[in-house]
Amino acid sequence: MASARDIRRRIKSVKNIQQITKAMKMVAAARLRRAQERAIASKPYTDKIREVLANVAANARDASHPLLDVREVKQVGYLVLSADKGLAGAYSSNLIKEVLPQVRGKDNVRLVTVGRKARDYFKRRGYKIDGEYTGFSEKPSYQDAVMLARFMADKFVTGEYDEIYLTYTHFYSPISQKPTTVKLLPVAGIGDGEEIPQTEYIFEPSAGEVLSLLLPRYLETVIYGALLQSAASELGARMTAMGSATDNAQELISKLTLNYNKVRQATITREISEIVGGAEALK
Repeated sequence: MASARDIRRRIKSVKNIQQITKAMKMVAAARLRRAQERAIASKPYTDKIREVLANVAANARDASHPLLDVREVKQVGYLVLSADKGLAGAYSSNLIKEVLPQVRGKDNVRLVTVGRKARDYFKRRGYKIDGEYTGFSEKPSYQDAVMLARFMADKFVTGEYDEIYLTYTHFYSPISQKPTTVKLLPVAGIGDGEEIPQTEYIFEPSAGEVLSLLLPRYLETVIYGALLQSAASELGARMTAMGSATDNAQELISKLTLNYNKVRQATITREISEIVGGAEALK
């Protein structure tokens, strides 16, 4: 059985860890509020630009654009949005579980990773990684989305990728996030399964130039929305995980304190017995 001194040391150690997890929970909660507001605010814009582009692409019959090209699929690219840091529960592992069935055992799949967790996981297992970006998973900016959109668009236009998919974590609440995969390119996939009303549009100066401006903006907006969703999901997962860790630490402290009191009581009882035994021996 552990001595009272050992138990005291362990209680002190657990209390120190509890202070750290409590501080991390508070930091994550403070950052989450802003991240959640940004994710919610971006969603209507992302949905609307999808709708607009679906209508324009469907009705601009004579216009063409490289990002609309549908060709034989030889190489597939995945843009994976993960976390830079750990201590977020199952956030990163759930995202990786979403990607793995789609890329495992396929020689024609290449990855572009955002965040250290996905980069480290896939690099250690020998997957082909064409691009890796770190340092902004918790607080992405629109310029980060522009950089990623240009990189992925260049890969598609040059023919290195014939299809591109985006995998990120959709934010529903601080305790509910779901990894999601959507088709990013070719943009011809927009509106699949939905009836798009046939409307006559007048394009100025031309349908091709309108699409040339709209398509890159669409790509940037979708990636930016996914980055914001992932950031809110990461912070929500971290806040929940650190809250659980803090509660578990308190429960462990209570059990250790009870054990300490039992050991202390047993020690006192033994010492009293020794004193009484010694007194009886002196009679």
